[in-house]
Amino acid sequence: MASKTLVRRVAGASSVWRAVSRVRPEPLRLAPIFAPLQSRFTSSNARHSEDRAPYEKSESVGNRALSQFDISGKVFIVTGGGRGLGLCLAQGLVEAGGRVHCLDRLEQPDPAFGESAERLKREVGGELIYHRVDVTDNDALETVIADIGAERQRLDGLIAAAAIQQVTPALDYASADIAKMLSVNYTGVFLSARACARQMHKYKIQGSICLIASMSGTIANRGFIAPVYNSSKAAVVQLAKNLAMEWGRMNPDGSGGIRVNAISPGHIMTPMVEENFRRGEASKEEWENNNMLGRLSRPDEYKAAALFLLSRASSYMTGSNVIIDGGTTAW
Repeated sequence: MASKTLVRRVAGASSVWRAVSRVRPEPLRLAPIFAPLQSRFTSSNARHSEDRAPYEKSESVGNRALSQFDISGKVFIVTGGGRGLGLCLAQGLVEAGGRVHCLDRLEQPDPAFGESAERLKREVGGELIYHRVDVTDNDALETVIADIGAERQRLDGLIAAAAIQQVTPALDYASADIAKMLSVNYTGVFLSARACARQMHKYKIQGSICLIASMSGTIANRGFIAPVYNSSKAAVVQLAKNLAMEWGRMNPDGSGGIRVNAISPGHIMTPMVEENFRRGEASKEEWENNNMLGRLSRPDEYKAAALFLLSRASSYMTGSNVIIDGGTTAW
């Protein structure tokens, strides 16, 4: 009797399995920035379209979950985007479908900018647009950002990455150098965020702003004497919280709803850091020993985090500081 019951159960389970096996879910499609993972989920190169619903609309789960990273048709600004980390983050936004305007004070962007622009146009049909402007020049900055917003009647996001560095002991720091450092690293970030927020309010875009701070805004780096740089990055972390508080609520006219967060990178291998090593201002070995992974980071390791903060994937996140430092601050 027991054996007959067991046979019936197995047969029933088998019929359910046959029914389920005939259902073929649509393959998961990822944004281009996640291309290295694509082959794990689907062999199709077709891109998943998105309805661009507002933040208030719930997203379906399952095979459409990662569509929240799709920023196709959206317009972004990256300050400090002519080279280095800013350029790398701008590339990530283009790879995910964004139209990206890079602002920098360089008369001509780094040669890597032109190479990136050509590659992105060829591979994903995206575009990097360069504008020469100093983030400390409020009038020029407001004009450029207003023109960018007017082009397509929208501005969806900002990455404020423009910054300078100076290694000088506190006892030797000239007041003019302090003012210069803060004018770029703090005031320039403030002015950039404000100019972009004005356009978001004007076109009633629930945008997202990402301020590039540093783990140096949370700790004093061993073996690296940069008191003003570190202080300026601490100010950027606090600025993100205050702007998030001011701009987060929706207004009766439909404006507002702007999210503001910060990313605090750890030590990154860039030409500027290599110059620090060459001058003896820092030790590569010491910096590697100071984190839990035993190595320095690469600029491309911050692409996905920036995309997360500027996309609908982080729609309930604001006023936060995302520390990505290989565990340096976790000891």
